[in-house]
Amino acid sequence: MSTPEHQPRTYLVTGAASGIGRATTAYLRAQGHSVIGADLAGTDISADLATPEGRTQLVHRAHELTGGRLDAVIAGAGLAHFDPRTVQVNYFGAVATLEGLRPLLAAGTDPRAVLISSVASIHPADQAIVDAALAGDEEAAVAAAQAAIDRSEGYAIYGASKQAVTRWLRRTAASDDWAAAGIPLNAVAPGTTVTPMTEPMLADPAIRKVVDTSVPMPLHGHARPEQVAPLLAWLTSPENTHVTGQIVFVDGGADAALRGDEVW
Repeated sequence: MSTPEHQPRTYLVTGAASGIGRATTAYLRAQGHSVIGADLAGTDISADLATPEGRTQLVHRAHELTGGRLDAVIAGAGLAHFDPRTVQVNYFGAVATLEGLRPLLAAGTDPRAVLISSVASIHPADQAIVDAALAGDEEAAVAAAQAAIDRSEGYAIYGASKQAVTRWLRRTAASDDWAAAGIPLNAVAPGTTVTPMTEPMLADPAIRKVVDTSVPMPLHGHARPEQVAPLLAWLTSPENTHVTGQIVFVDGGADAALRGDEVW
């Protein structure tokens, strides 16, 4: 007889059409779990998480497809464009996903949630973007992102969005709605992972050199999405009983190389 830890579970994964989201969806389905994928297109739910309408659509369709219960959510949708949409998806889309689906998790069995952060979350960030995001002011965050672009600093938007969503997680995970309700909430922070989002950058030798300097990965170099998926699966499994509010770096040692013995 199978143990409760190995019973099939119902997952919802955003960003499921490519990269880490796609690899994780495939991994979970291979383990016998039911996975509802969400992305712009080509998945069970089509929703643009850069928009309030798309976020509402995601939650509405999730209710319809699950009957109002989920066992786990992986908020994996993300962008790395020099565009305000990056903060809209990476912060506001992720937060809306987790907050909007939390009632479905509360109705699930051994509910768990994880979001995708990044090693970029520990880099210096555009504080105007971070502060506006954490204040829940999407209009101000978009304006701050556009200001960064106007200063030729559009590259700063991605890191700021990931720092903001990571800080949101740290503020939120121990709250009554999450930890006290029995729902672990964590983040996985990959280093450089070879996905459709990063492949164009890595194909340019000059940009690749900048990437490898800012994100040194002494253990095995760049990761593949399939190498991140098992950790996401464990964090959202019943075996994870006490890990919450944590940012788990899957970065080949980049965090240690960049920050040494500094602690959070």
